Amino acid sequence: MKSTRHLHIVFGDQLDHQSAVFDGFDLKEDAVWMAEVDYEAKHVWSHKQRIALFLSAMRHFRDELREKAIQVIYTELGDSQQTDKFSTRLQLDLRALSPARVIVVRPGEWRVLQGLKKICREEGIELELREDTHFYTTPQDFVEHAKGRKAVRMEYFYREQRKRFNVLMDDGKPAGGDWNFDKDNRGNFGKEGPEAPNTGPSHRQDAITQAVLELVEARFANHPGSLQSFAWAVTREEAKRDLEKFIRERLPTFGHYQDAMWTDEPWLYHSLLSTSLNLKLLHPREVVDAAEQAYREGHAPIAAVEGFIRQILGWREYVRGIYWAHMPEYLDRNAMGAKEPLPDFYWTGETDLACLKQAIGQTLEHGYAHHIQRLMVTGLYALLLGVDPKKLHEWYLAIYVDAVEWVELPNTLGMSQYGDGGLMASKPYIATGSYIHKMSNYCKHCPKNPKEKTGDQACPFTTLYWDYLIRHEDTLRGNHRMSLQVRNLDRLGEGERAAIVKAANAIRKMPAVCYHSV
Repeated sequence: MKSTRHLHIVFGDQLDHQSAVFDGFDLKEDAVWMAEVDYEAKHVWSHKQRIALFLSAMRHFRDELREKAIQVIYTELGDSQQTDKFSTRLQLDLRALSPARVIVVRPGEWRVLQGLKKICREEGIELELREDTHFYTTPQDFVEHAKGRKAVRMEYFYREQRKRFNVLMDDGKPAGGDWNFDKDNRGNFGKEGPEAPNTGPSHRQDAITQAVLELVEARFANHPGSLQSFAWAVTREEAKRDLEKFIRERLPTFGHYQDAMWTDEPWLYHSLLSTSLNLKLLHPREVVDAAEQAYREGHAPIAAVEGFIRQILGWREYVRGIYWAHMPEYLDRNAMGAKEPLPDFYWTGETDLACLKQAIGQTLEHGYAHHIQRLMVTGLYALLLGVDPKKLHEWYLAIYVDAVEWVELPNTLGMSQYGDGGLMASKPYIATGSYIHKMSNYCKHCPKNPKEKTGDQACPFTTLYWDYLIRHEDTLRGNHRMSLQVRNLDRLGEGERAAIVKAANAIRKMPAVCYHSV
């Protein structure tokens, strides 16, 4: 290898041709460095489709850079014996290239950033860390927003960004007369089910993707999931087509049905854009602008558009702020003292509970479940059962194709599991099986009854809900948003309480093994 002035590192979730990492790039003297390494697929037991998505998108991006005459130093799995960790591969290349400087945009994981700093320090090479212009805000913006506040809530952060970036604003006021249209976005499908089922991602597998799928099947044969349905966008052009299709076909009804679920319908009216956003194939500004334009042109109602934009300009930016403001200690937070192992059926889908069978089954098949399935099915069950939040985090990071730690960890540990004790969410998101019955037809196909707390027909969600309130009664009574739910405990006699606790303990004693902490 010839010596290089600056080595510009691009990680697998930074596939943005407009990235700040390319600012000042010299075609004659600089080079881009990218590497496929086993550890990134194995430090959590990653779904085959997640591995394939990253590798295929990376290889396409590499080829696009080379078409622009950019020198790309790229290591494929199998090219070298030194592909176990990115630190090992990078250290070897730094010694061969002797760059004066390494340039990188902030990675998506605290672990990766610390490793990069350590390597450059050991090799005596200057590291230039640039902020990621893919986002609306920076971690420092979030710190400034949080200063002096007793609690930092997404809703107020979101309103601030709406005003700052003039999104869905009319003469300084929120479009449609309100900041939040949640009340209009809680519809279910009724008895007839969804009218226009979504067939999901449908991109053709080119030669690059086919080679990656063969590699993943051979190299990661014992990893969870199936590759048979793989059809995710792996290039910017494909991602742009997905955005256009969502805006045209599903955005108008997305809002009303965003929390609804239905048997054997994994895709419904959701955008399926999170993979492309998190790989940086799409910029959030273009996604938000397209949604707002649909509202301005009368193509989609304000409730649908606001609900969608809130997920991107609100939640996505907010959770990133939480992540960088509180790592690394955030990873080990466990405010409710949860310590149960993750049930083994999270890796197999083998359960007679219809809602979990559906959500986990489609996850294993496609590497995907929409947000309400994650929060109020797989996440809710783990929360009520008392699963160690770090173990659930490892499962979400491993199993979902769109998972990158900066976005996945706060959503799982904070929002879903209340592991941060209220830093991110103002209360635990708990409910009985009746919520799932209301928002889906899952219970129709289940042997359990969501109305029953105890007995052979009792729904474990309902049993565990009441047990959760009993176990954490003292803590929850101090949370004003939980006051009504906790007061319901006062209606239970001692005998009924004891029966609930006994039934919940029996559920916990069922076989439950946390697989593959590698």
